[in-house]
Parts: sequence; C-alpha cells; structure tokens
Amino acid sequence: MPRNWYFTLGDLFSNALCGLLAALSCFYLFDTSWSMFIAMILAMLLGMAVAMLAALLFLMRFFGAMEIMLPTMVTGMVASMIVGMRATMAELSQMDACLYGMISGLAVTGFCWAANEHIQRQPGHD
Repeated sequence: MPRNWYFTLGDLFSNALCGLLAALSCFYLFDTSWSMFIAMILAMLLGMAVAMLAALLFLMRFFGAMEIMLPTMVTGMVASMIVGMRATMAELSQMDACLYGMISGLAVTGFCWAANEHIQRQPGHD
C-alpha cells in the first residue's frame, strides 16, 4: 500500500462514501415489515453491488483498482448488513443510517490497514 497522504485520505474517503451509499440504499429499501434474515442477505448483496459500482465508476481512476475494490466492497457489505438488519428491528432515522454506514467504512479501513501491516511483517515476505 502506498504510504502517502493522498492514498491515505483516498482510502478513508472511498470507504466512508461507499459505506454511506450502501447504508442509504438499505435505508430506503428495508423497513420493519421485512424479515431480519432476508434483509441481511439481500442487504449484503445490495451493498456489495452499490460499492462496486461506486468504485468502478468514480473511485478507481483516482486511487487504483486493487487498493479500492476489496475494502470498498467489504465496507458496502458490512454497512448494508448493519443498516438492513437494524431497519427491520425498529424505525431508523436517515442520520443514523448515514452514521452507521460511515463508521462501518472507517472501521473496515482500519481493519484492512491492520491486516496489511500484519501480512507485511510475516517472515519471508518482501
């Protein structure tokens, strides 16, 4: 992973944006009439699709394909599963959905950075 401010801020921005978009798409689709299990499965697929489209159409040209696709798709999946399941339990405000999405994106970014550091420190890895 490149270690400069451009790519660091790009990772944070891309994942927060994809988390926000995935969460909003689930906020508008799911409500308390849905089954939580069905909503979780459909939200996961919807979130990955939304994040993939955002990455393909807007983000990859600025921050690179391999650096963006994995974290943003995981972010989309996590954020949409959280918002989709939460929306089935009780009424959810749009602001809460946005916060869940953005926080999920930042958490996935941190997880990916930690996993990358762990992999880079393995013996025999160049």
